[in-house]
Parts: sequence; C-alpha cells; structure tokens
Amino acid sequence: MQIGFNLPNSGPLSGVDTMTEIAAAGEAMGFDYLTLTDHVVLPNLKVPGYPYSESGEFYEADPIERHEQLIAMAYIAAKTSRIRLVAAVMVVPHRPAVLAAKMLATLDILSGGRLVVGIGAGWLKTEFDAVVHTPFAERGAVTDEYIDAFRVLWTEAQPRFAGKYTSFAGIVLEPKPVQRPYPPIWVGGESGPSVRRAARIGDLWYPIGSNNQHLLDTLPRLEAGIGRLRKATAAAGRDPASVQVGYRVKRYGSAIPPLASDGGRRLFSGSEADILADLRALRGLGVSAIDIDFGRPKAAEMIAEMHRFKAAVIDRI
Repeated sequence: MQIGFNLPNSGPLSGVDTMTEIAAAGEAMGFDYLTLTDHVVLPNLKVPGYPYSESGEFYEADPIERHEQLIAMAYIAAKTSRIRLVAAVMVVPHRPAVLAAKMLATLDILSGGRLVVGIGAGWLKTEFDAVVHTPFAERGAVTDEYIDAFRVLWTEAQPRFAGKYTSFAGIVLEPKPVQRPYPPIWVGGESGPSVRRAARIGDLWYPIGSNNQHLLDTLPRLEAGIGRLRKATAAAGRDPASVQVGYRVKRYGSAIPPLASDGGRRLFSGSEADILADLRALRGLGVSAIDIDFGRPKAAEMIAEMHRFKAAVIDRI
C-alpha cells in the first residue's frame, strides 16, 4: 500500500519556501507520493458549496491564495528526487486537450517519470464560467474525450483525433512521456459517471470518502463502492481486477465525528488504534494507495504531525 500526503498549494502554507520545506520533509520521511490540488480561480467563499465537508466550506484557511497546479508540480519536481507527484485531481476541462497533454508529457519527463495524472471533471460552475470554454453541463463528456485525446497524443507518432470538443491531425507531439505507455491515470470522483470513467480508462479509482452526495465514509459504503467499480469494469470489457483503488482522507481522528449517517463508524475517526485498523481493513479490501491531509496552520506543526503519524500509525501497518 502506497501512502501519500497533500502538499498545500493554497493558503498560508503555499509560500515557496514553505512548500519546498514540506515536500522535502515528506520525501525524507519516506512517503510514497505527494498530491497537489487544482483550482484556477474561486468564487466568493462566503457562499458554501464545497462538496467534501459537512459545512460546505473549504477546510484550509485562505484557499483563494493558490498556485496553478501543473506549474507548482514542475517546481516541486525540481526540488525533489524520488517522491511521486500526483495531480489530485486535475480538472480536465480547465486546459485545452493538446496543451494539457503536452504539459503533462513535459512534466513526466522533467520529473524523471514520477507523474501520476489524477483526473476529474470538476464541480465549481463559477470557476468554469470564468476559465472553461466548453459547457459546464457537458464537463463529463469533455473529460472523457480529452482523456482519449491525451492517450492518442502520448502514444502515436502521427496522432489524429476527431471529436466534438477537440480535433487534430498532421501534428507531432514529442517527446513522449517517460512512462510507457503513459503516466498512470487515477480517476477521481464518487458518482456513477466517475466510477464508469475509472472502469473504462483508469489505472486506479481515486475517491474522497466525504462527498456528501456519494458518501464512502464507512467500511460497508466503501466496500459497496468497490463492488460497483468491479461491475462497471467488467461491463467495460476489462478485467475487474485491472483497476486499482485509492482513497483520499481529508480529515482524521478527533477532527471528524465518529458516527456516520448510516449508523456505522466513520473511517479514520477515533484513536490511533482505530485508524491503524482502518488502514489494515482498506488494505484487505485491495486499496493500494491512501493519502492524508495533515493540514496544520504552520509548516513546523504539519511536519511534526507527519512525523508523529508515520511513527504511530503508518510504520505499524
């Protein structure tokens, strides 16, 4: 099981020196990967709408102060040497397909093949209206088509593609990514379309447990979600075991109420022993990657918590 952590690219911990310090500390501790999130602009945050918290508010303070995801990943790639870099997740419609494919290929090359392309269709209409030229209501279809275009651009010497939202021919995209046939694709999202997308083209399904519309916050709920993934993968004509499963932990321990709406115990709530048991249970379900948000107000506090959690929990898995 790979264990990762979220590297803040927004808020008070997103200063250049602070990001570098946290990334280097996580790599030195032996974490397998780090993640960076993707927003270009944000709306008035006094209007709740964030889907992954009970209040509808962002977890971090001052999230409007934010670095562009892929440029930040390239910077962190230059400041590290081993740790894998996960886009968590890249909102695929934010960037034109050919440009995004080129940026990702370049990032894989510059990082020495450490890129993981986490993808999602996005959820924030206000941001779409400002950034994206394709319709918000069609973002799922746009995402599917762009990913298909990425794979053509990354693997074919003379790429050609004719779609509704992007088309190209008579071009060359070189050099190709270091990883073959292309960097791993981790498909974010918890809805039916997201599960089907993971089943069709994903190397790993990459949900967050706390989506209020599609909760995966208890062991039975997650197990049922994995069951839906396996059925969808078979329906897509792939081996049901060919798509791995990841899990993103936004809060843990005493920061979350222990009782879920289905009456069960929330995953990653409670004591260190409870959290350790959850990690072992998820490994038993076949979950192969878990990342944790260790968000703290200051870098020293976050790094100290990463050290503490690793010694108390991760090293005992």
